[in-house]
Parts: sequence; structure tokens; C-alpha cells
Amino acid sequence: MVYVSRKEYFNAAHKLYNEHWTKEQNEEVFGLCANENWHGHNFELIVTIKGTTIPEVGWVMDMKKLGKLIRENITDKLDHRNLNLDVDFLRNIQPTCENIVVKCWDILFPLIPIHSENRATLYSIQLHETHKNFVEYRGENG
Repeated sequence: MVYVSRKEYFNAAHKLYNEHWTKEQNEEVFGLCANENWHGHNFELIVTIKGTTIPEVGWVMDMKKLGKLIRENITDKLDHRNLNLDVDFLRNIQPTCENIVVKCWDILFPLIPIHSENRATLYSIQLHETHKNFVEYRGENG
């Protein structure tokens, strides 16, 4: 099994806020991330697939195809957007890295086999929000 990763980037604004709480409760739980005027990040998205190589070319999946797939379905929809207001697939969810990475998984998981001649599956997605904070999801429940 070979594991192949592709990095893509996007810039976006969001705020973490529970509308059922007071401003003080939100600030206590979410700190600066509850800023009513939003805040932004330069996100790094790393998508890792796993599979077998195509003997004729020696790769699991054409990296240009993988990058295009990620951009068209994920990063183009997130880049320079307000994650709370502008992104259909994040509608009505708290735009934490954890929730964003799960939604990205749900979008890419069925597409990878189709675009890799059924030689690859999605293995993991990492979303780096800052140099110190990132999440990883592997589609596991529980």
C-alpha cells in the first residue's frame, strides 16, 4: 500500500459562537475566536490517499488530478469566504476545524476511487488552522 498526500491552501474567516449562549459565555468558552467581527486564518489542507500504483506510470493517482479534485470541490468553495455565512456545506454547523475536516471527508471520500481508476481510497485529511493547531480525520466512527 502506498500513501500519497497533496497540500492545498485557503484563506477564510469565521467565528466560533453559540447563539443560545450569552456573549460572556461565548467569550469564556471560545475566547478570541468568538470575536463578533470574525477572525481569519491561512489554512493548510492535506489530503492523503492510499492505494496501489498503476504499473504503466508508477503512481497511485495523478497528483494534478488530485489537486484539481480538492480545489474544485473544497478549497475553491472555502477560499476568501466567511465560513459561517458563505459555504453551503458548512451551513448550520459550528465551523471548527473538526467539523470542517469531517465535511471535507464526506465530499472527497466517494470521489477518490472514481478519479483513481479504483486504485485509491481516501486515507486521511488534515486541516492546519495555525502553526500550532491542526486536526486529522480518517473517517473512523467511535
